Amino acid sequence: MKKTNIIILIGIAALIVGLLVFSVDFSTYDTIGSAKNKKGKFVHLIAKLDKSQPITYDPINNPNYLSFYAIDSLGEKTKVVYHNSKPGDLEKSERIVLKGKMENDYFDCKDILLKCPSKYKDDKKVLEKNMKDQTASN
Repeated sequence: MKKTNIIILIGIAALIVGLLVFSVDFSTYDTIGSAKNKKGKFVHLIAKLDKSQPITYDPINNPNYLSFYAIDSLGEKTKVVYHNSKPGDLEKSERIVLKGKMENDYFDCKDILLKCPSKYKDDKKVLEKNMKDQTASN
């Protein structure tokens, strides 16, 4: 093989490795306690909405301010402030992934991902009926 072909192949391989390294998200999920120890650093939290506390959102006066309380799996609670519009199914979500950083007394959220398993769960009886129908037709 020519030297130019070898150099081109090495360059393509290096480009592929570089794209893979930068496309993979190496972040881990933190608890509220560990996020408090990492003040000012960007973290991901998995929590659920504390429905015993009020949700503050006034779309008429300030549509880009939402605050609520979240509880992680260890039972720790924090106030969350999100400077954007309220996600539609916040109250219905089972889990919430919060991306942002911990400030002095609240979590400054930049992005919210809602986990709503009810959209993805199959009804067991419907699934069994479909399996029986497929078996009977074969």
